[in-house]
Formats: sequence, structure tokens, C-alpha cells
Amino acid sequence: MVRYRRNFVAGGTFFFTATLADRTSSALTDRINALRAAVRLTRRQHPFAIDAAVILPDHLHVIMTLPPNDADFSIRISLIKRRFTAAVARSDSVVARNASRGSAIWQRRFWEHTIRNETDFERHVDYIHFNPVKHGLVTGVRDWPHSSFRYYVRRGVLPQDWAGDANENRLHFGERGG
Repeated sequence: MVRYRRNFVAGGTFFFTATLADRTSSALTDRINALRAAVRLTRRQHPFAIDAAVILPDHLHVIMTLPPNDADFSIRISLIKRRFTAAVARSDSVVARNASRGSAIWQRRFWEHTIRNETDFERHVDYIHFNPVKHGLVTGVRDWPHSSFRYYVRRGVLPQDWAGDANENRLHFGERGG
């Protein structure tokens, strides 16, 4: 059995990916308000800052910074996933069950990466913002509504035309090959 090692750093900044079990699902964007409510409630009980985020139909990426003296990111991701699942189950949607009777909406685990420095942070923010283009959902980063990109533009951190248009050029953010 694989033993997962997590890097728990109090007050740390982390990049996460959480993915739905059904990669053809669009539940996250279809039920974006339920996801937002799950995040809001979790942040109230277990505070954290969202530094960047993107919600795609079947997965999400978030950069989160924890409060000083708090290293428990796992409880936050777990609560967001459970609360979103409960909201979907309360709706008329059918929630599949896996062999252990747990919800099969989400993949069991999540990907986590500890942000090491400012360059690492910037690369992950770029990856997050470019992700909808990478997946062919839009041709311009500015066109995806479920992203922190617009917040970065309002703050003057990034220009509105950042990364151009996918039809004009091929950029690679954190991807191998080319």
C-alpha cells in the first residue's frame, strides 16, 4: 500500500488539485453556488486565504495560505468536498456510491504541493489562470468566469490580455512537451 507523505507547514502556502471521480462530469461548474457555499462555510470554521483559484467542470485548483500556527490543510479540503457532496445529494441529483458506501463524486485523494518561494508561487498562479485554455474551454484566459484571474486584473497584477489568445500562440504553463 502506498503511504502518502504530506508536508504540513504551519502558515504555509499550498497548491491543491481536487478532481471529480467522473472526469466527464460538469458538476463543479453546474453547481458552482454549492461549491462556493462549501468553501465559505469551511473558511468560517477553519480560516484560510485563497491566493488563486480556478473551477473547471470536473476539477479545481486552489492556492491556499493557512493561518500562522495551523498546518491542517487536509481538514479544509475534506470539508469542502464533503459539503459540496452533501449539497448535491440534497438536490435532485443522484449521488453514486463506491464500494465502501462513501460518495463517489470526488476522487478519493487530492494533489498537494507546498509553495516554496515567490517564483514557485507565480508559476502556480499562471498554471491556474491558464488551465481553462489548456483544457480547451476558452481561447482567452479572460473569458473563463470561474477563476481568480479577474481579481488579479482588478488589482493591477496582470493585464486583461495576459497570455493572449490560444488561437494566436501556444504557451505552456507547467506542462512538459511542446
